[in-house]
Amino acid sequence: MQSPKPLASLSLDLDNKWSYMKTHGDAGWERLPSYLNLVVPRVLEILKKRNLEITFFVVGQDAAIESNQDVLRSIAAQGHEIGNHSYRHDPWLHLYSRVELEDELTKAEDAIETATGVRAVGFRGPGFSLSGDVIDVLTRRGYLYDASTFPTFLGPLARAYYFMKSRLNEQQHTERKNLFGSLRDGFRPLNPYRWNCPSGTLLEIPVTTMPGSRLPIHVSYLIYLSTFSPVAALAYFQTAMNLCRMSGTEPSLLLHPLDFLGCDDESDLRFFPGMNIRGPRKLRFVERVLDIYRDNFEVVSMRRHAVEVSCRSTPQFAPEALLAR
Repeated sequence: MQSPKPLASLSLDLDNKWSYMKTHGDAGWERLPSYLNLVVPRVLEILKKRNLEITFFVVGQDAAIESNQDVLRSIAAQGHEIGNHSYRHDPWLHLYSRVELEDELTKAEDAIETATGVRAVGFRGPGFSLSGDVIDVLTRRGYLYDASTFPTFLGPLARAYYFMKSRLNEQQHTERKNLFGSLRDGFRPLNPYRWNCPSGTLLEIPVTTMPGSRLPIHVSYLIYLSTFSPVAALAYFQTAMNLCRMSGTEPSLLLHPLDFLGCDDESDLRFFPGMNIRGPRKLRFVERVLDIYRDNFEVVSMRRHAVEVSCRSTPQFAPEALLAR
């Protein structure tokens, strides 16, 4: 008999058009332009064809808008987990006070539950923003897991590229100075562990990077590599899957909405890597990535992954041991 596949999780940060514009410093984001009604059905169809149930991290501001609620409700109706991706999608949650954090999470939780009928038990900070206060507040609010760490050394390089392509004033640069993390993040654990804070412990499931080199393997990065060579990009991903299996790493792979949208779908976000590719070509590539992932692992939602990991012994770390920058 064939041995069972190792476990892996799959999630999608449901960042909307306005949130990319906001982080980039573009005018007009305050009008909250949206592509959810285009991208969500497209993603759901691809997942349904592969019988995959994943986690969608939803932004509370989107859930609070009535015109978005039907399409957000369709995600939960198809059996996918709904996670919390903050209310305002500010990638500088580490600058928030505890009072601001409590308000941010409360508003997001309530809006997401109203829209989808689901109370989120998992959280991912926008732009992987995290602090000891965020962890402690999540723990006290009864979250099952956090998924805001991204153990790679390339964060400063990604930030420099983003700044080069953006139109930000001095204050906006300051707010975003830790966007995508620091070099030190590359030394964080790759496998799940627990944060040990005054209010208890909280499971952390990192966004997986390449074992050893800690190079990114999330799908937006693979799409960027595919602009040079789709064959090489897929080989790179297969190598990452092989290394995960050899090292005993149960990967957690990250998707974004722009992985499913091409330049023919959305012309205002050309600053984002891979947005020079037409939609059909991009979708074929993403589907191939998902097939490779499913061939190598049993792919589940973040919540199921967290439940499985919670039954095991995992290392514990104080937030100040890994989050100081």
